[in-house]
Amino acid sequence: MIVGTAGHIDHGKTSLVRRLSGRNTDRLPEEIKRGISIELGYAYVPLEGGEVLGFVDVPGHERFVHTMVSGATGIDFGLLVVAADDGVMPQTEEHLDILRLLGVDQGAIALTKVDAVDAPRVDEVRAQLANWLAATPAAGWPVFALSSATGEGVAELDAFLRRTAIATSARPDSGLFRLAVDRVFTLAGVGTVVTGTVHAGKVQVGDEVQVAPDGPRARVRSIHAQDCAARQGSAGQRCALNLAGLAREAVERGQWVQAAGLANAADRFDAAIRLVAQRGLRLGQWANVLLHHGTEQVAARVALLDAEELPGGGQALATISVQAALALCRGDRFVLRDSSARHTLGGGVVLDTAPPLRGKRRAERLQLLAALRDAPPAEALGRWLAAGPVPLARLASGWNLAPAEMQSLLDACNARIAAGIAFAGGHWTALRSRTIDAVNATHEREPEMPGLEQNRLRRMVAPNLDAEALAEIVTELMREGVLVRRGAFLALPAHKAELARDERLRWEGIKPLLMDRPFEPPRVRDLARATGIAETEVRGVLKKVARIGEVTLVAHDHFFLTDAVRRLADVAGELARDDGGARAASFRDRIGGGRKVAIQLLEFFDRVGYTRRVHDDHVLRRDNPWREAGAEVHSAAPSPAAGQRGRVT
Repeated sequence: MIVGTAGHIDHGKTSLVRRLSGRNTDRLPEEIKRGISIELGYAYVPLEGGEVLGFVDVPGHERFVHTMVSGATGIDFGLLVVAADDGVMPQTEEHLDILRLLGVDQGAIALTKVDAVDAPRVDEVRAQLANWLAATPAAGWPVFALSSATGEGVAELDAFLRRTAIATSARPDSGLFRLAVDRVFTLAGVGTVVTGTVHAGKVQVGDEVQVAPDGPRARVRSIHAQDCAARQGSAGQRCALNLAGLAREAVERGQWVQAAGLANAADRFDAAIRLVAQRGLRLGQWANVLLHHGTEQVAARVALLDAEELPGGGQALATISVQAALALCRGDRFVLRDSSARHTLGGGVVLDTAPPLRGKRRAERLQLLAALRDAPPAEALGRWLAAGPVPLARLASGWNLAPAEMQSLLDACNARIAAGIAFAGGHWTALRSRTIDAVNATHEREPEMPGLEQNRLRRMVAPNLDAEALAEIVTELMREGVLVRRGAFLALPAHKAELARDERLRWEGIKPLLMDRPFEPPRVRDLARATGIAETEVRGVLKKVARIGEVTLVAHDHFFLTDAVRRLADVAGELARDDGGARAASFRDRIGGGRKVAIQLLEFFDRVGYTRRVHDDHVLRRDNPWREAGAEVHSAAPSPAAGQRGRVT
């Protein structure tokens, strides 16, 4: 168990920790000279059964409240220290507010310096404490009257802390490893060492970690957990990590050391906030504040989402923009202070680390944030999925979920997974239905076409959906026999055509001309001129043959044999794999013919989802669709005639 002190300056926090642990936590020369704490101090007490009771001693001066917040981050138990001579003072109240805002509900009160006052004064301060704490969770905290100077009453507090520590369950080490850095130093012959409280997960010697939000990676060479050498550190412990491959200047207090796979940097997040119950306090729209998260403080602005102004004691949903990125996860707590760092205003809990830019005040969005704030994880995730697909990477990092934990949540929500994206079951079913409807509507509107290109299908069904996710829906429908692929086109199985006798005769006159120059076939008007068939009839026959699948319409009035398209796609694929992308010039050189035809073909491959244009390159997105299992290819055209220009591979 980690105990954090709290209270006004000169109320005896450091003296009390020294009495309880035998260690002076004031280590800086200036602290010793001035007799006040400036930095965080640490002490450890071994307990029965190998457990360790840790103390984080914080400064009480109003100028060092940011340091106090750093020390209170991640503690299990608050030890509020109040001097009997002074009673409740400004930092007594502020420190308790901070403990509550950070979610520290378990604690005790040390009423110190009883040797310096008479008994009636002790009773008076007891009454003051009871009256002050009556409406707070701390009303049930036990009060121990004691003197660090004489030792009176210290044994009772010590026994209580030991019993509580033994009875307190270890904090779950769920999630990926996260440690808030509160101290960095170097040791001769050892290297860079960081210390802090582990907020989540566990770390072992040899693990790779990363300095967050945007620092380098390093390897854990050794670990001290709760002041003892260890092979592993876990959530709820104070740890010192010796990091190999990390320079001292590459990490500083305020940053996090966390699992290398955790990508949780954010400069804007949605949160539930609460102001302290202070008369006259008001928080307006776009207020400038100081935000304390972990051991870091950063300037921030608060945009209220469900209110225009928040009074003291009030609660609201808000979007918070920070001046510098923080390493955040859902459930993280933070403290808000005024921009001049004189008063604690309130605090809150992180709900969403990647909120939308638009629609943030819509009723549906506010309902989702309320669910993220109030509902159990599985229910909250179900509400989030109902609002739209969720990338698994965003879920894992934003909620700090280990793979097994994430899978368990997804199973509880009956989510469907495709291309690294989670879908609500109902949403997946709706996308399937819309896919079938879009293909059917295309058949009715364009009966001469073999089907619907996959990129066009995505624009019709869900233009913002990841292309690979739609591909999995298509694959599922093909596996069930609901859809078939004809080259680069998707169709319903019943959408087929047969040529009438007169159409077959015209096709037999046209086909040799396409076979003669398969990589640069004549256009409709040229075919009409060569065969003597009317241009409208040539176009009609080719559209009918395209439904069968023997030809493919690549550009306006420009039909290619489907087998030629397959071989051309192979060439584009080879260039893309060898050169990082197919370009018009190199593609033209490989297939022969003109640049215009090469550009038309590459644009066609982009359109059907085989490639994707990135600047001048056409990069591969998937395997050659004319070679896929289940693709219907009805022609096997021979190699180009001897007169065909260019090289063929």
